Amino acid sequence: MGAQLFRKKDIDQLITDSQDPEKRLKKSLGWLSLTSLGIGAVIGSGIFTVVGTAIAGQKLQFKSVLNAPLLEYLIYHSASFGRPGAGPAIALSFVLVAVVCGFAALCYAELAAMIPIAGSAYTYTYATMGELVAWIIGWDLILEYAVSNMAVSVGFSAHVVDLLDWFGIRPPVRWIVPAYLPSGLTDLQGNTIYGPGWHFGFNFPALIIVMLLTVILVRGIRESAEANNVMVMLKIIAILIFVGFGLHFIHPSNWHPFAPNGWPGILTGGSIVFFTYIGFDSVSTAAEECKNPQKDLPIGIIATLVICTVLYIAVVVVLTGLVPWQTLMDDAAPVVNTMKRLHFGNVEVIVLLGALLGMISSLLVFQLGQARVWFAMSRDGLLPGVFSHVHKTFRTPDFSTWVAGFLVGIPAGLLDIGTLADLSNIGTLFAFALVAGGVLILRYTQPDRPRAFRAPGGPIAPVMTILTCLLLMAGLPITNWIRFVVWLIIGLIFYYFYGHKHSQLSNAGLRAAEEKKK
Repeated sequence: MGAQLFRKKDIDQLITDSQDPEKRLKKSLGWLSLTSLGIGAVIGSGIFTVVGTAIAGQKLQFKSVLNAPLLEYLIYHSASFGRPGAGPAIALSFVLVAVVCGFAALCYAELAAMIPIAGSAYTYTYATMGELVAWIIGWDLILEYAVSNMAVSVGFSAHVVDLLDWFGIRPPVRWIVPAYLPSGLTDLQGNTIYGPGWHFGFNFPALIIVMLLTVILVRGIRESAEANNVMVMLKIIAILIFVGFGLHFIHPSNWHPFAPNGWPGILTGGSIVFFTYIGFDSVSTAAEECKNPQKDLPIGIIATLVICTVLYIAVVVVLTGLVPWQTLMDDAAPVVNTMKRLHFGNVEVIVLLGALLGMISSLLVFQLGQARVWFAMSRDGLLPGVFSHVHKTFRTPDFSTWVAGFLVGIPAGLLDIGTLADLSNIGTLFAFALVAGGVLILRYTQPDRPRAFRAPGGPIAPVMTILTCLLLMAGLPITNWIRFVVWLIIGLIFYYFYGHKHSQLSNAGLRAAEEKKK
């Protein structure tokens, strides 16, 4: 039984399986489209939604009922339980995350060029660590992509409301906010609209945008990439306008103290925004649809990281210079609301549109990645075969794409899940560490296998990836670890009752055993 759990899938067999005419994906992406996909995923979710929490921190919702000031103080300032903000030092948080992702990107580039198959970290661990670990990371990726997109779609809805308000359009509140509001809802004057808990309503903008993108993704990867290219270009222009215009209104005094919560704040800030960097992971999920993966995948992954890091740092330096960092706490739209507070006028609308496009492209790429992970797991027999069905005309995994759309869109309409971004973070860090381990294993077990790209510095990149991922995971709340473990336990139960019994490797082993008996 133990040997079966850690059976590996041969890399050559993975590549051969991907050529099956019934389950083959269309190859139409070059390095520019891959880079654009990466930027589309990275720039959008973090810079327009959770960066405010990373800067100012977040107090735990139950603190107001504790009535214990000392306990509240200890919880808030604990690296394990609280979320102290990074303050203006958020720029250092992004540098820290960029360093971690830089090492991880080199590892991903090496494996993606060597194993250009859909599935990303799931596929790599299947080839290096065996089926059980591959199942765990695949199950983890499903959660990672789904939860992050739920958060982004809720943030998108909030920005749509801001845009409608600009034009004087105010739809009924119950149809533009989640049905579950753990902290309630107040207007700009502080008047209570809804108390904490459930209310009758549904966040329709969140559902609508996810389902529209689902239609685009089903129609084809080329059409999806072309739409993403346009959105990426427009949102980069909007970001540059914000940075260029905002530089004239910076008050250097807002940068003091630079790191109000010291190293814990910097570390926690990095942990909060980490999930925004998984765009290059999404690049690798599209490896099977790449025309020249050995060359284009490393370029797309590394270019994504460099461009996005520069843009992120520029935005947060300007943002923390415009307003005191404390004012950004619990702000789901920090960039747009800061401009509204400072009366930026027409520039506010331009950046708001850029934010909307940023989140749309982020949703597009993460939905694409999620469907490809399900597709890969189904093709290996670990999920029901219907998930690897390919549309006869569009050559896309249509069933997986539709399921991913409903799985994200409906909960986003019901739940306020912004605080679950940490759950996506821990999954991402876990995946990065396993990918780095896969690089080390393949270098030891298959040193002579051709590598179109090799992470420089020998074992430095994979070892540093593992160590830095563990460091950032230490900055996540303990409740996040509990949720993560519960999710993995659910996945292991599903694997026990379905996955390992229907695995292609399991069936191949049974056939081989039967032939041997004959």
